[in-house]
Amino acid sequence: MKSSLGFIGLGQMGGPMTSRLIAAGHSMHVCDRDDAAAARAVALGATRVASAAELAAKVDTILLSLPTPDIVEQVALGANGLIEGGKVKTVVDLSTIGPRAAVRVAQSLRQRGIEYVDSPVSGGVTGAVKGTLAVMVSCPREVFENLNPMLQNFGKTFFVGSQAGQAQTVKLANNVMSAAAVTITSEAIVMGVKAGIDPKIMLDVINAGSGRNTASADKFPRCVLPRTFDVGFAAALAYKDVRLCVDEAEHMGVPMVVGASVREMLAITLAQCGPQADFVDVVKVCESWAGVEVRG
Repeated sequence: MKSSLGFIGLGQMGGPMTSRLIAAGHSMHVCDRDDAAAARAVALGATRVASAAELAAKVDTILLSLPTPDIVEQVALGANGLIEGGKVKTVVDLSTIGPRAAVRVAQSLRQRGIEYVDSPVSGGVTGAVKGTLAVMVSCPREVFENLNPMLQNFGKTFFVGSQAGQAQTVKLANNVMSAAAVTITSEAIVMGVKAGIDPKIMLDVINAGSGRNTASADKFPRCVLPRTFDVGFAAALAYKDVRLCVDEAEHMGVPMVVGASVREMLAITLAQCGPQADFVDVVKVCESWAGVEVRG
């Protein structure tokens, strides 16, 4: 049976996910301060509401796709937030906010009888559009079973545990590994270009060998060799995720030496390329240091 759902955050990830839910037959109420993003959802059949509290007064289940922990906490717990609504029973958080923020939100919502579902996703904008995301979920098992048919519209679901924050831990681990792949591939390919090697040939060799990774197999051929630098994931968000990961690891007493280096490389990228930098702009930093360009 299709249900009436709410969705807050209609950006590069949330917009396509909302579209998939509408296409699957769900009745959607949406909330976003971006008029253009909201208009796109309305054109597909969604109903726009003015605030999180208003949304929480209309539907039982609300999904969030928001950029930072502070924004999630404000939307969920702040003035005119979800916690003020009288109907919402379940909040599914698709954002990447880190384990401790997830626990804080879960505990506060639970005091109002609202179940918080920790459910970050991985796979980028392409995965959101195609429905091929990895959907990590931690919540009580019976809640997961009830939500799973709806979540499968986004991709493959993984039940990783019953406690809020566990799915966030998996997501942060995934993202620090993805960022490390971009960083080390940038350094390695720039070294090859400096040595006079065709970067396409070098990537072909790496992708046929043991060094193959998501950056060498996809991001560099698609976005670096043609110099488009348009992976679609902001360097600022990558930095946020890696910083959260390193901070959480240190909080747990787990040293993360490589992760800390990746965090610093992303900080340098933002300082050098600006706040609108793309994830793969990391390679531009390496190029500037080496005095070469990676071109197809």
